[in-house]
Amino acid sequence: MSTPSRVFVGRLTSLSVFDPLGDQVGRVRDVVVTFGASRRRPRVIGLVVEVPGRRRVFLPMTRVTSVDGGQVITTGLVNMRRFEQRTNEVLVMAELLDRQVTVRDPEGDYTATVEDIAIERERTRDWGISKVFVRRGAPRSSLGPFRRRRGATVLVPIEDVMGIHRSGSAQSAAKLLETYDDLKPADLAEVIHELTPKRRAEVAAALADERLADVLEELPEDDQVEILATLERERAADVLEAMEPDDATDLLKELTPEQREELLGHMEPDEAAPLRRLLTYDENTAGGLMTTEPVILAPDATIAHALAVVRKVELSPALASTVFVCRPPLEAPTGKFLGIVHIQRLLREPPHGAIGGILDKEIEPLRVDSPLGLVTRMLATYNLVGLPVVDEDGRLLGAVTVDDVLDHILPDDWREDRHEVTHG
Repeated sequence: MSTPSRVFVGRLTSLSVFDPLGDQVGRVRDVVVTFGASRRRPRVIGLVVEVPGRRRVFLPMTRVTSVDGGQVITTGLVNMRRFEQRTNEVLVMAELLDRQVTVRDPEGDYTATVEDIAIERERTRDWGISKVFVRRGAPRSSLGPFRRRRGATVLVPIEDVMGIHRSGSAQSAAKLLETYDDLKPADLAEVIHELTPKRRAEVAAALADERLADVLEELPEDDQVEILATLERERAADVLEAMEPDDATDLLKELTPEQREELLGHMEPDEAAPLRRLLTYDENTAGGLMTTEPVILAPDATIAHALAVVRKVELSPALASTVFVCRPPLEAPTGKFLGIVHIQRLLREPPHGAIGGILDKEIEPLRVDSPLGLVTRMLATYNLVGLPVVDEDGRLLGAVTVDDVLDHILPDDWREDRHEVTHG
C-alpha cells in the first residue's frame, strides 16, 4: 500500500491538469467535499477544473492518479459537462476558507479562522480532509482590509475543528471574490448565477460599484432584479449610474413603475436624464437598443487624441471601434451629426491630422423609431459594429452596437445556456 499523500487545497488550486498522454486539460479551480454523519472526516469527491472557454467541469477523485510535482494527472478523458453543485456538496475555496470555527484544545477551546485545508489519500484510496490550518482569532473581514492578521497559526486535525460546516458560519464574500479575482465580468457572472440567493446578495454587497455594474450587465434579468433589490437604494442608484445606459435601462424596465421612479430619484439628475429618455423608446427599435454614451468628438480633434480616447479600458470593443463626429455640444443630444471615423482609418493616418478630414459620410443614420430588422440589415450590409442614431434635427442621440443587437435577438435564456452549445 502506498504512503498517503497530503496536499493543501491552497496550493492545489491553479495547478495544471494533464491527461495520461501529457496534454493539458485545464487547471484546478476548487475542491468538492461532502460532510456525512457516518464519517469522521469529510470526503473529497472531486475537483472543479477550468477548461478552455472558462467552462468549469467536474473531475472525480477516482480519476486522479497523481497530484505530485506541481501538477494533477488524470486516468483518461474528462467529462466536459458543466459542473453544477449539488445540495450536499461543499466547495473548499469558495465556501470554507476564512470561516470562523472553534478548535478543541486540552488547554481550552478557542476561536480561529480557517486559512487552508489539507486533503489526504486514505488507506481505502478515498480522499478526505485530514487537517485544517487555522489562525487564532476572528476572520480578516472583521479586522478591516488594511490591518495585519494577528494570532498564531496552527495545523489541527479535522476532528478537533467544530463549526466548519455549520450553516450559520459562512465564509466571507471577500474571500470568495479573492478566489475569482482574475475572472472577466461575464465569467464571474456565471459563478454568481450558480450561487444561492442569499450568497448572491453577500457577494454583491462585497463587490465595488463598478465591478458589480459590469457583472450585472452579464447576468440574466431575474438575477439582476433580485440583486438590485438587496442593495440600499442609494447604492443601487450608484450601481445603475456605473452601468452602460442601455443595460441600465433594460434593468429598469424589469421593475415596477414605483421602483423605477424611486431609483431614478436617487440618481444624479444628469445621470438619470438619459435613462428617462431611453425608457420612452420601444425596446425593438434603434432608440430602445442604443447607448447614449458612444465615443463623440468634435471635427477639429486630432487623430492622436481620438486614438487616446478609444484606448480607454472602460470602453467595450464595439464602442471603441467607432468615433462619432459632431458639432458641439458633444453630449447626447449633440450638435449636428457629421459622420463617423473607424478605428482602422485612425491607425492609417498621421497623428497630427484632424478627424474632420477623414469622415465617413456614406452611412445613413438611424432614427429612434427604426425597427430592429432595419438595424440588423444595415449592420450586416455595411459590415459595421456600430450605427449612429439621430433625431429629426440631425443631432446624435446615441449609437447601436452589434453586441446590443445580439443581446436582443438571442433567446432570453442565452446567458444561462452559453456553455451548452455544441460545436460541429
